[in-house]
Amino acid sequence: MDHQDDAPPADRLRRGLLHSAALSGVGLAGLASSAALLGGGRAEAAGAGPFPTHPRWRFVFVNHVTTNPFFTPAQYGIHDATELLGCSYQWTGSATADVSEMVNAMNSAIAAKASAIGVCIVDPKAFEGPIEKALAAGIPVFAYNADAPAGSGSKRLAYIGQDLFQAGVLLGERIVSLIDSGTVAMFIATPGQLNIQPRLDGAASVIKKSGKKIDIDVVATGATVNEELSKIKSYYLGHQHVKGMFAVDAGSTQGIAETMDQYGLAAKGVHGGGFDLLPRTLELIQKGALDFTIDQQAYLQGFYTCMEMFTFLASGGLTGPADINTGLKFVTRDNVKPYLSTSTRYEGKSATAQIVPLTGAIGG
Repeated sequence: MDHQDDAPPADRLRRGLLHSAALSGVGLAGLASSAALLGGGRAEAAGAGPFPTHPRWRFVFVNHVTTNPFFTPAQYGIHDATELLGCSYQWTGSATADVSEMVNAMNSAIAAKASAIGVCIVDPKAFEGPIEKALAAGIPVFAYNADAPAGSGSKRLAYIGQDLFQAGVLLGERIVSLIDSGTVAMFIATPGQLNIQPRLDGAASVIKKSGKKIDIDVVATGATVNEELSKIKSYYLGHQHVKGMFAVDAGSTQGIAETMDQYGLAAKGVHGGGFDLLPRTLELIQKGALDFTIDQQAYLQGFYTCMEMFTFLASGGLTGPADINTGLKFVTRDNVKPYLSTSTRYEGKSATAQIVPLTGAIGG
């Protein structure tokens, strides 16, 4: 039996629109907007697998760089989870890491009586008021991708994302293993932002403790990929003695890879690396232009956050919430091939929903 035929008309219409959007190449932001319009905020009931009929809960995700390609797989994770659970979602926030725009988006979600809110807590203070306001209104709030500082007393219910400081520690250990002395550039899109600053802090702490004569240049690159590439190229042209170039965000990592490729820096003994799985970064790792990148599994940051929202609401707040570390994996020339040979929603390279066959032994 085709279970879609038993779905309410609005469900069938929403699925059809989402399918058409994917086929026509509509971006994830537009897809999310359509889903929100058709399902968001209404009292229409939905059933999802083993769960009883429930309201079509609307999950609002407040993001700091809404158009950044890093979050494409995160949005797929959100979309897939809400489709699975019979819920809807809205993707909102700021395209340029403007915290005031994020706070306004969060306040709008509270006023519109969102069922649950996910927010990247990229500022240590700005989100405290909105989080407490949401909780007072009975709206659960979860941090994803970026969390409040440890010991800050943030009332968010849980954090779903990478252990950012520890990721920086492992980045620093890799840098120390590659470079004995000289200048190392550390590129960061927006200094101070809590989704990336802890990585820089972790890396710097390891380099300092190593005792090696490594000088660190911290360079701010900006919130957009093109701006980041321009800043990185300009830095290299003015500092051609640099021994390594490393980044703590996706766009800057791609910019390092492209700069190293353009100027043949790997052949000159310059090392480079950073974070995340932008397709161009992976291509240039395979080419040998970049030493490594670090995977933090963006798809899971969206998917798991929705799961926690749903189970919290479905259980009346009795189940969860729980912090989830979405992990860390170094991707190098030795293991990059599967990332390039497979195009999936899980890494943000395809709009097609698919099951990827698992073959061979499972490596570390």
